[in-house]
Amino acid sequence: MESPKICRALISVSEKRGIDDFAKGLMDRGVTIYSTGGTATFLKKAGIDVVDIAEYTGFPEILDGRVKTLHPKVFSGILARRENESHAQTLKEFDIATIELVVVNLYPFEATIANENVTEQQAIEQIDIGGPSLIRAAAKNYESVTVATGAEQYAAILGQIRQNGRTSLQLRRELMAAAFEHTARYDSIIADYFSTKETVVGLPPTINLTLKREKSLRYGENSHQAAAVYSVPGSSGADLVLAKQLHGKELSYNNLLDLDSAIFLMQSFPEPACCVLKHNNPCGVAIDVKLAIACEKAFMCDPVSAYGSILGFNRPVDVATTEFLCHGDFFVEAILAPKFEPDAIELLTTKPKWRANVRLIEIGSLNGSEQPIELRQIHGGFLVQQPDSSERYNHWKVVTDAAPSPNDRMQLDFAWNVVRHVKSNAIVLAKENATVGIGAGQMSRVDSVDIAINKAGPRGAGSVMASDAFFPFPDSIERAAHAGILTIVQPGGSVRDDDVIEVCNRLGVSMIFTGRRHFRH
Repeated sequence: MESPKICRALISVSEKRGIDDFAKGLMDRGVTIYSTGGTATFLKKAGIDVVDIAEYTGFPEILDGRVKTLHPKVFSGILARRENESHAQTLKEFDIATIELVVVNLYPFEATIANENVTEQQAIEQIDIGGPSLIRAAAKNYESVTVATGAEQYAAILGQIRQNGRTSLQLRRELMAAAFEHTARYDSIIADYFSTKETVVGLPPTINLTLKREKSLRYGENSHQAAAVYSVPGSSGADLVLAKQLHGKELSYNNLLDLDSAIFLMQSFPEPACCVLKHNNPCGVAIDVKLAIACEKAFMCDPVSAYGSILGFNRPVDVATTEFLCHGDFFVEAILAPKFEPDAIELLTTKPKWRANVRLIEIGSLNGSEQPIELRQIHGGFLVQQPDSSERYNHWKVVTDAAPSPNDRMQLDFAWNVVRHVKSNAIVLAKENATVGIGAGQMSRVDSVDIAINKAGPRGAGSVMASDAFFPFPDSIERAAHAGILTIVQPGGSVRDDDVIEVCNRLGVSMIFTGRRHFRH
């Protein structure tokens, strides 16, 4: 069957970008345009001839515009199968015109709920009823009807109409698939918004995943793996997918993983902070009233591992911080921050060579932007959990004869805040609001202790130690004491806690139990 000539179009759009030029192009080709409400008014002001839907159906808009296009004359004109003689007879009997092009986008529900002050009633009024119905009807009958749901589709459609007076079956099928993706995403945003109102232990009973591919990546973790980055509908707060890249090469899959870890880590500190990340693990973290000093202290923790790292900041990057980076012997892949001062950008994007390619990622505010849930795909489904939030002194208990000094208590708090961002088994040594040694991802906790102590070297003396989970044996305590570490924070909960405490008392080491574990697998 030959593709039908486009004689009539129905246009009803909330987002009107490009619709005037598109409609003018249709009018120039002799296409009759039906429209509704605000769209009809907009097109008429642009000098476009429009037939109001109410005039065509003989039935007015009612219920404050809740019912406009929901009429048999509209849907029959879209859904009728052109090759079906019975359908054709029905159209003739009821004086129904066929509609070959449907151009619809939906009420801005997602933009509405992005406003933190939106009421539920306001959200409900932005649930489109007629729009999704029109889109689905046109998509179902794609063999005869062209459906457009986005301004980016207008050029291809109009180009074919200008050339042939009709669209190709291939284009209509592509647009059909895009239409169903469009309505599925819209429905999932609505479902997620209302399902989060009733949760069990903080998790919704269902999670609807509709992901939009934003960008293809050069490759995945390795060069033989295809990869892309997708956005989640309704995402709020810090958004790495849509963050502004001010400079540098295209972000890689691994860059994005590290940058995401940097966001999570930087959200943990109210003070000016810097983290140096490599392979999804921090190799240096520090806080200070001056960002440049925090940056310098973070690099001092493990400057060898910091080669080829990414940096995260929770304050705008200033010139002083940039001058430290520019005068040091560093190679940095990417830098993430809420903002970059203009002079800092200038310094970071000029010679030496690594700076010409460094990726500068402006993320905006980090305040209150922690993700509500975390998902991980496994074979057959997903694991879902609440984020591992930090706590300060909520359930902390001194379990040894000696108690940490007030200063050591502050350093324990800092180290405990860092250790939850380190792959298990995790050990963090800290001093003067900076990490001095980090042991990560070992199968044996005592090995992580050894790594952290070796990384710290002489700086380990006088530092504090944080462990993300309990010590199963006293051997880690003996190594820590030998390195000059005199206070430790850990969750507790081992069957050998009494043995560990006894060794601490014998060696003069103070210890705090937090009652909360911070595994990160």
